[in-house]
This record gives sequence, structure tokens and C-alpha cells, in this order.
Amino acid sequence: MKHIILIIMSLIGFSGAANAQQQVTDTNASSGKKILVAYFSCTGTTEKVADVIAKATGGKLYRITPAKAYTSADLDWNNKKSRSSVEMTTENSRPELGGESVIPNDYDVIFVGYPIWWDLCPRPVNTFLEKYDFSGKTIIPFATSGGSSITGSVKQLKKLYPKIVWKEGRLLNGSVKQAGEWAKQASK
Repeated sequence: MKHIILIIMSLIGFSGAANAQQQVTDTNASSGKKILVAYFSCTGTTEKVADVIAKATGGKLYRITPAKAYTSADLDWNNKKSRSSVEMTTENSRPELGGESVIPNDYDVIFVGYPIWWDLCPRPVNTFLEKYDFSGKTIIPFATSGGSSITGSVKQLKKLYPKIVWKEGRLLNGSVKQAGEWAKQASK
């Protein structure tokens, strides 16, 4: 009798584990949409979040690369003459980009990630959005920041690029697991 009970309990345990595995597989299933995760990152913080989003959504990772890389002196926001300070105080500044090209029509959903600089997205992101025709494309912004919200940057992006279909963006300073879960929901 003990052997029969042990066999039944083992079968129930294996069945439960198989069902749990199936549920994990189902929640990670791709939405069937072609996704691009484009990001700008100088220090690696936004890059880590973009990587998680790409893995969670099955999207292609694309780095928005300035033709001339930023140095730590360029990023010194306390220096009004630093490269980033000058770019951010010059509204029409559009730094030249390097890196590979992108074909927006190859994607259904595009995540665009960036650090918050002066309550806005960095100017290379503007260059990226103006270099390609994203009219009618769904773009989901995400950002990282040491103290600012994403609100000001999204407001300006919507104003500058009204032909883009903007979905709700998110500041992703929390756990990378949270970023992946949010991205799966946002890309549906």
C-alpha cells in the first residue's frame, strides 16, 4: 500500500512540474511582432535594461552610436562647456551618428531607450528619430535616470515627432526582471 501511495505522489509531483514548465514557456512566447530595441547608453546603465528588454521580447538589440564617442569629460554636466552640456542647451543640436543602419519597416514595435539628460532624451536619440522615417510606427520609450522622471522627455518627443504612434513609456531604474515583464506587456 505504501508503494502505491508513493507512486501516485510521484506522478502528481512530476505532473505538477511539467505543468509549471509549460506555463513558463507560454508566458515567454513571442507576441509574433517584429521588435527592435534601440538604445543610447554611455555608461552601460541603459544598455543593461535594453538587453533585458530585447531578451524578454525576442527583439533585435540596436545601439544608437554617435560617430564620436562620449568621454567622461564630455558627460560632465557640472561643466557648462562640456559636450553634453552644450548639446543639451542647444535645442537643434543633432550629433552625427555612426554604426549600422536600421530599416524601420522591418519592425512592428520599436522600444527606444536612453538616459535622462537635463529632463530630456540625449540629442543622439533625436538624430536617430530624424534619420529614419518612423511615421506611423509604434514606439515605446524607456529611460534610466539618477533622479528625473521620464515625463519631460516623453512630452518633448511627442511634440517633436507627432507622426509617431507613442505608447506609454517607463522609467526603468528598478530590477531588470521588472523591465522584462513590463516590456512583454507593453509590446502586446
